Amino acid sequence: MRLEMAEFPVAQIRPGTNTRYNSGTLEVNREELVDLALRDNRIQSAAIEIVHPGERVRITGIRDVLEPRVKVSGNGQVFPGVLGPVEPVGRGRTHRLSGMGVVAAAEYEGTIRAGLGVQRSAILDMWGPGAEASRYSSLINVVMVLRLAKGLSDIEAHTAIQQAHCGAAVRLAEATIGLNAPRAVTYDLDATDSGLPRIVLIQGCLTDSHHVHSGVSYYGLPIRESLATVIHPNELLDGAITVNTTRGIGYFPNSWDWQNHPLVLGLYHEHGKRLNFSGMVLQRIRYETFQGKEVIAQNAAQLATTFAADAALVAWLGSGNAFVDVMLTIRACEQRGIKTVLVTYEYGGKDGIDSPLLFYVPEADAVVGTGTRDRWLELPPPERVVGPYDEIQILSYPGAPVARALGPLTLDARDMVIGGVDNWGRLSWTCNAY
Repeated sequence: MRLEMAEFPVAQIRPGTNTRYNSGTLEVNREELVDLALRDNRIQSAAIEIVHPGERVRITGIRDVLEPRVKVSGNGQVFPGVLGPVEPVGRGRTHRLSGMGVVAAAEYEGTIRAGLGVQRSAILDMWGPGAEASRYSSLINVVMVLRLAKGLSDIEAHTAIQQAHCGAAVRLAEATIGLNAPRAVTYDLDATDSGLPRIVLIQGCLTDSHHVHSGVSYYGLPIRESLATVIHPNELLDGAITVNTTRGIGYFPNSWDWQNHPLVLGLYHEHGKRLNFSGMVLQRIRYETFQGKEVIAQNAAQLATTFAADAALVAWLGSGNAFVDVMLTIRACEQRGIKTVLVTYEYGGKDGIDSPLLFYVPEADAVVGTGTRDRWLELPPPERVVGPYDEIQILSYPGAPVARALGPLTLDARDMVIGGVDNWGRLSWTCNAY
């Protein structure tokens, strides 16, 4: 499976009467994007804002982030199962607009009003300490602000937000059709070196039993009650993995992260040089019984053996008891002779003195920490707020106190900041001993 990814870097975005790309500048017809969104009668209003890094802007109500991409050859289209039929992707040629994001910021209160399944949204500061905490602050962001019709179910709201969001991202990327890209990269697993170790990526995905959407979808189908699945990493690059847009949780990866998965891209970069990137296992985690956790761990490890893997890079997303599934997967791989390296964020408490991980097995002796989730953040007031919410509910329960979005904020963890946790090691955090 061979995919050529043509990159069109974006250095500036400005409003225009036409949507077009020229030498790093993207002009955006905002009225056109609004009209596309309003074709869905579940969306009552829409607006488009353009926000650059360094502006004293706070974005509220964030549900997801995308990178604009469009297929120009090969089967299907980007975001299969969301915008079009379920056709296999990962072949041919795809164009991407790099250095930017399309942010979905939607007003939606959800049907679940208490407990773990309550709806959530996230914020992003484009300057200051909030910007330092998130990878998305370095992007030039086109923010789609949506207000939905009242009374929608969670799945209806998710579908409306996601289709409008993906449709806008594709429309922007279409501005590159017919243009010559300054850079193109080919992704192909077929060329291997028999003398190099075979590496597989096992990617754990938390599923939510309290919600109709599991959090992660494959070709538009939420991953629920499934065993581990072998997928091709090229499918990620074409948008076959998307996320639930009614629960924009700050410490979960967004669709932009799946499109630009740093571990996939890192393994591809070393493919045929230091290692053979053999493939990817998508693993549903957070089974609610220990038997379920044991089964999914053995299942994922067994799939790794079908690759004849010498080693596995193990990553995950989520929190809580889903980490037990991850550690048991490491044990199951090691017992089969497959060496493992775990990539994970850490806890550690507000002062960094608590246990960094929730559960351990002796076999987990190679761990890469990507930073903490628990530390305090003091956010100064912005000059402008973009998004559907002028007030922010800091905690996710009915009756929780709210704060003015235009005011200073004190956060006791990075849960609310979109991209506030570096799940897969994209950023360049370092650790010093004192």
